Amino acid sequence: MAERADAVRVGPPSDPATEVGALVHPEHYERVLNYVEIGKKEARLVAGGTRPAHLADGNYLQPTVFADVERGARIFQEEIFGPVVAVAPFDGEAEAIELANATQYGLAAYIWTSNLKRGHRIAHAVESGMIWLNSHNVRDLRTPFGGVKASGVGREGGAHSIDFYTESKIVHVALGDVHTPRFGAAS
Repeated sequence: MAERADAVRVGPPSDPATEVGALVHPEHYERVLNYVEIGKKEARLVAGGTRPAHLADGNYLQPTVFADVERGARIFQEEIFGPVVAVAPFDGEAEAIELANATQYGLAAYIWTSNLKRGHRIAHAVESGMIWLNSHNVRDLRTPFGGVKASGVGREGGAHSIDFYTESKIVHVALGDVHTPRFGAAS
């Protein structure tokens, strides 16, 4: 994984060879760099963590890989939203599911397996608003987007978008004669 991260082509989106572009804003860039510094104290940095040498300016960060990350580490527990991955070892399917669910967040999950039955089983057990099975961020914009737990509020995308901006109210109106019993009233 470290070898692949080191080989990722970071650059401007106008360059067809670019695989990963810049972070959106200097404040976002600083936030992610802060997580890299935190990660250096919590785990073993095996790739990235710095600006690519060929990009002197801009919010560029080489994809970063931390290995042997403990579940209590901030880089494991918090949403970084940058090209940083925290790799945690596990033994078996049950422990993998436990690790996936061991955070307060649940926006998205990716499951890679050659066994689709296992993939579906794990997808149903992982607490996440969106799950990609043998895929990555391939999404029809008409489908709902959103997380669970502390990740996001509600759903957006397609018909679900209007739900985010509305509050449903149901009003029932009788248009004809309706017998309404009057409990306790004398006939």
